[in-house]
Amino acid sequence: MINLLRSRRSIRKYEKEAIEEQHLEILKEALLRCPSSRGINPWTFVFVDDPELLTRLSGAKAQGSNFLATASLGIVVCGDETKSDVWVEDCSIAAAFAHLTAHSLGLGSCWIQIRNRPHSDEKTAEQYVLELLAIPAPLRVEAIVGIGHPAENPPPVGKERLEYAKIVHNRFKGRG
Repeated sequence: MINLLRSRRSIRKYEKEAIEEQHLEILKEALLRCPSSRGINPWTFVFVDDPELLTRLSGAKAQGSNFLATASLGIVVCGDETKSDVWVEDCSIAAAFAHLTAHSLGLGSCWIQIRNRPHSDEKTAEQYVLELLAIPAPLRVEAIVGIGHPAENPPPVGKERLEYAKIVHNRFKGRG
C-alpha cells in the first residue's frame, strides 16, 4: 500500500482509450467495499463513460474540471444526507479508494470537488451535475473522480517534501 501512496499523482491528461471491463468491475467492487460510519453506506456512484456526458460534466465548474472531457470515466460520488450525518466523510473515503484502486490498475485519476463550488452566478456545480445526470433527491454530489489511461507521468512527490511538522506525537507541547 505504501508504494501506491508513494507513486500516485493526480493525472489530468489521458489517452483516448477505453477502460477495460475487468478494471471497471474492480473499481465497482472496491467502492462497494469501502468503510463507512456505522456501516450505513450512504453513497451511490454514477459511472459515466459516455463521451458527450463527460464533456458536459467537464463544464461543471469554471476551473478544475475541464480535464474530465478527455477522461474515459467519471465516477460521480453521491451521498444521501438523510441516511448519515457524515455522508461527506464517507463519500470522501470512497473517492480515495477509487483513486488508489485506479492507480493499482495502472490508471490515472484526479479529484474534482463539486460540493460547495459554483458552476455560475446562478447555479452551483452540484445543481448542474444533479440536473445533467437526473440524480434524484435526496442524493447530494460530493465529487467526481476522473479516471483514464495516463498520458502524463509526473514524478512522485519526494519524501523530503512531506510536511512532517504536521505530525504531533501524543499531544501538543504546553497543553494539558
